[in-house]
Amino acid sequence: MLRVSELSFSYDATPILSNITFEAEKGAHISIIGESGCGKSTLLKLLYGNLQPNAGEICWNEHKILGPDYKLVPGEIFMKYLSQDFDLMPFITVEENVSQFLSVFYPEELKQRTVELLEMIDMIAFAKTKVKYLSGGQQQRVALARVLAQKPEILLLDEPFSHIDNARKNNLRRNLFQYLKKEEITCIVASHDTNDILSFADEIIVLKNNAIIAQGTPEKVYHFPKNKYIASLFGDVNEIAIAKLKPYATIDKSVLIYPSELNISDKSGLKVSVKNSYFKGSYYLVEGILNDEETILFTSEKPFEDDTIVYLNVALEIINNRLKI
Repeated sequence: MLRVSELSFSYDATPILSNITFEAEKGAHISIIGESGCGKSTLLKLLYGNLQPNAGEICWNEHKILGPDYKLVPGEIFMKYLSQDFDLMPFITVEENVSQFLSVFYPEELKQRTVELLEMIDMIAFAKTKVKYLSGGQQQRVALARVLAQKPEILLLDEPFSHIDNARKNNLRRNLFQYLKKEEITCIVASHDTNDILSFADEIIVLKNNAIIAQGTPEKVYHFPKNKYIASLFGDVNEIAIAKLKPYATIDKSVLIYPSELNISDKSGLKVSVKNSYFKGSYYLVEGILNDEETILFTSEKPFEDDTIVYLNVALEIINNRLKI
């Protein structure tokens, strides 16, 4: 088990993280999310031992992870950290980079393991290519295979797919997280991409103002956001005064509603004047004006002409659940 207890860190007098506490069981997938500058990358560096915390401790089982004040070379043999700097050997081939940490005393196992990892990152065709000739996305995939070759117990990933094109990203994401589950490798991922998070994480930790402001399963954090900041990390969100929704005319509160949760009705509900329709592939994101005063976003199977009047409703179950938060 990974245990992080009351961890705090600052650069000079500027606090970056305060009283960070969480646990991760063996094989768990934890996603760290939040706006740029909230401390996601700093937290990973603290977990790896690259930075010295001001307070608190980090333990893997009974082993305490020490920072640079106590350890000359950061990192632990059971932990690997893949940052946004790939740290590859540019003048040797892809397969040589991946197999660099595998034992040469077992050549057949070395070859089989290298091929397995190159297949997972879809780089078999580039096995004999020197890394310096690869694109940034290809280098990121090689760096990923290289750390997996070392069979870590804990893997720390900082924006692991940021350089990879969408055509390969979706398949690689599925391959990687399925592999980590199969091998029971604990995974801590810092990401701003909800596609890295919602389908794969066991738990989400939301950072803001140096602290954890939300923590739970993807379903819990998504469906029960405590505030607009948390909901907005998953995409567009509307904040609607509850008094505008029947039968809540006497309630002086607002409720957070995702665009996909608004349903188009015939002649009842929120009266909206359409201003723009944005094609999103399988649906349209429609921007409208509610009561001539505020912008509202909803989804539709078809676009609307500007100034078209539509009426929107929200399922009562969604409203009631959000009001309980």
